[in-house]
Amino acid sequence: MEAKFKFAQDLIRQAAVYVRQRMTEDLQIEQKSQFDDLVTNIDKDSQDFMVEAIQKAYPDDNILGEESELYADLKDGHVWVLDPIDGTVNFVAQGRDFAIMIAYYEDGVGQFGLIYDVVCDKLYSGGGEFEVSCNGRTLSPYQSRPLNRQLIGANGRMYASNYLGLADFASKVLGVRVLGSAGISMSRVLEGQLLAYFSAISPWDYAAASIMGQKLGYELLTMTGEPLDYESRQAVMFIPRAEEALIKRDIKKG
Repeated sequence: MEAKFKFAQDLIRQAAVYVRQRMTEDLQIEQKSQFDDLVTNIDKDSQDFMVEAIQKAYPDDNILGEESELYADLKDGHVWVLDPIDGTVNFVAQGRDFAIMIAYYEDGVGQFGLIYDVVCDKLYSGGGEFEVSCNGRTLSPYQSRPLNRQLIGANGRMYASNYLGLADFASKVLGVRVLGSAGISMSRVLEGQLLAYFSAISPWDYAAASIMGQKLGYELLTMTGEPLDYESRQAVMFIPRAEEALIKRDIKKG
């Protein structure tokens, strides 16, 4: 496992260099499900870059990738989960606050995850048998603090509509940060900068943070109470296990 973890760290750094080198190009932007659900040629090319490297190094492994027809079942064998650019709208509009993410599973069990904040050059990695770190600095497990001294991250529309009581809960904390990237938001949870993160996201958006979070005292749950299926887009919350009962008092199941 050590060799695969090192391979993943090298690969995500190479992918970050690849993306940074191409950021000044004129982007080819496509709309997916709606006008603010975008994909660029660099999303696709970055994923192809990572897929080629994985298939060369580990030809018997499977891949679940956001930008292709690679839909492997996480419970079936050795599976890499790739998000080549998480926060594509940020990438297009701001050129910052986006991440590259990799997660690795064996028979449904997360072995390690990686989130790379490309512009800030910050690599979060670990989980499973590996300590969770940011650029080599070991991250601390969740430290409990009063709600009125903490921030949360959230999907802006879910917060504005008070989805399942999200705004009710948010009224008890210092404030809400809407960052536009699941990876960036969840990395700030891992750092202890945000108490929790709430959004409607897909497996490639949450797999890496979920694996690392388990090591630090966090859990990924659906907001509506059904099991996490690791297949479809679901409304989820990434929260400290120690605060689950407190948070659930305000987050009402659908």
